[in-house]
Amino acid sequence: MSVLRRKPLRRLKEQVLKNTIGTLGVLICTMLLVHDLTACSMYKITTDGKTMVGCNYDAWFTTPKIWFENARTPDEYGAGFTGAREVSNNRTAPQSGMNEAGLAFSRLVAYYPAQENPFRDRLVIADEAAYLSDILHTCANVEEAREYIERFDHSIFLEDVFIYVDGSGKYLIVEPYQIISGDDASYLLSNFCPSITDNEQARKLERFRNGEDFLSEHTLSSSLSFCRSLSDTMHVCRNKKGDGTLLTSIWDTKERLLVLYFYHSYDQEVRFDLTTELSKGDHVMAIPELFPENAEFEELKSYKTPFNTPELRITLALLGAFLSITTLYFVRQIWRNRHSRSAGNSLNLVAGLNILLTGYLFILATNVSVFYF
Repeated sequence: MSVLRRKPLRRLKEQVLKNTIGTLGVLICTMLLVHDLTACSMYKITTDGKTMVGCNYDAWFTTPKIWFENARTPDEYGAGFTGAREVSNNRTAPQSGMNEAGLAFSRLVAYYPAQENPFRDRLVIADEAAYLSDILHTCANVEEAREYIERFDHSIFLEDVFIYVDGSGKYLIVEPYQIISGDDASYLLSNFCPSITDNEQARKLERFRNGEDFLSEHTLSSSLSFCRSLSDTMHVCRNKKGDGTLLTSIWDTKERLLVLYFYHSYDQEVRFDLTTELSKGDHVMAIPELFPENAEFEELKSYKTPFNTPELRITLALLGAFLSITTLYFVRQIWRNRHSRSAGNSLNLVAGLNILLTGYLFILATNVSVFYF
């Protein structure tokens, strides 16, 4: 009788495990559909003898900075940069910038399918921050930028697209495998590589579509008010936590001026004269300290994820290690009990559950987007 009772109980436990595995599998598949949506948009406007470059940096980083670096030799140029992704304790990766010659750039997240590397014989980019900074320190226009970039294997930036714009209005788009040049009076770019994306596809991105519609409805102008309105039109503010555009920078390549807006608020601005800032020597400023307190940014800072809280990262790593070890244990038990059908079924289910849980933890540790959508 007791054996008969145990069999339904065992089947019930196995069914619960199957249901749990199924639910967790669906959850993981759903999370895999949420890509890393750290994004950006930009534009360049050339009219009335002036070129303006506007950059919207849409990110979840909480350490945005602006910094200025003087020329290191008489043949180089000083430059100003903005960014928020710290690549070391004392270094932040540039996301946008401009040098004393009026060459500006912006970096945007984009997708390009991997191909066989055509640049194996070129120089290797060992330090992305140094590479990006050096372009502005050594190049005065897009022609010089192209010559410099073509010395390096830029296919390592498989998830990025870069655009360089000089004071003449010419621009240079640097994709992982291609470089495109142009001189349109106005140009918009968002999270795509133009060489593989037609306009119909590009317009599926709301920020790009909004910018394109704005330009079609207004007379082109290089005034700050026009550029601010265009940046505002292209900015992002998501409903869940008010997150979105972290920084908006508008670079005046003629006057060598930067106008900065913080966390998709266009009521407050801070202006920088590149020449004046460089005269102060190399220096770095935390952007939140330059603006009044922003409630949505404060909420972003207080929102704990493994990407901004070391304790959570360590906890995920320890849990992942524990699950990996127990999975190996169950695999060993499955092998030892391979001739026992009843024991094997239960062990298979538990091992499968452990594997799925390990995958779930891996997604939590590597995909920041799942915490915001």
